[in-house]
Amino acid sequence: MPATRLAKNSIALAGLAIVALYLLAILVSLVWLPFDPVKIDAEHLLEAPSLASGHLFGTDEFGRDILSRIMKGSLVSLVISISATALGSVVGIFMGIWAGYLGGRWDHWIMRLADVLFSFPSLLLAIFVMAVLGERTYNVVFAIGIVYIPQFARISRGAILTIKPAEFVKAARSSGAGSAYILFRHLLPNILVPIIVQISLSLSVAILLESSLSFLGLGVQPPYPSWGNMLSSARKVMVIAPWTAVYPGLAIVFLVLGFNLLGDGLRDILDPRLKNVK
Repeated sequence: MPATRLAKNSIALAGLAIVALYLLAILVSLVWLPFDPVKIDAEHLLEAPSLASGHLFGTDEFGRDILSRIMKGSLVSLVISISATALGSVVGIFMGIWAGYLGGRWDHWIMRLADVLFSFPSLLLAIFVMAVLGERTYNVVFAIGIVYIPQFARISRGAILTIKPAEFVKAARSSGAGSAYILFRHLLPNILVPIIVQISLSLSVAILLESSLSFLGLGVQPPYPSWGNMLSSARKVMVIAPWTAVYPGLAIVFLVLGFNLLGDGLRDILDPRLKNVK
């Protein structure tokens, strides 16, 4: 049982615990924050982390509480990353399964489009899309989603090509089932394992892409908090106030680590070829 294997997989449990901690922080931030994350406080500029003042992570150059901004920024980063991964996976999977199943000219043109998108480095492609669409938060979702389309298209196409010659597919076709029915009823459920693993790993890269775009000023715009724009603003004062950069950076590191550990653990749990591997 997957649940039993999950309980025995320390890597997956560690990743799940980290992600769950961030989700808890998001839920708490929806109802309570230590301080207003966007309110300027001229009396507490660049205050060092202190339990006495209540600013556990210190304040930034505008006197804003860094812990509150990290908690609020976690919602922004996760919502954008999950939405972008969902967009890229749905479109990419749809393209990949049709290309793999239909073959011929459809396969050729869909995969050539994927090759074109693959020829760009992920961050460069996201920056290009943002330059075309404009600096809007929802455009970040489209930019990162477009980056992921060719990845999911290739994975789903490869999986479809592997199981398309199977007997149960031939039986469904001989019984008169249509292509759409065969794809979504018989083929898609049998390629979910690599897709689920890729989704969990893609979430970690989406966090980095969103943070990078915000760092460059193309993502979430100040004063609304994002881990990326927090790091960008911290560049000016990090020598005298290193906590302004350390804590947002650690927030990114640990969430990316959590998704990577979860993805590796899910691969070990769901891949039948690894069931007998200790």
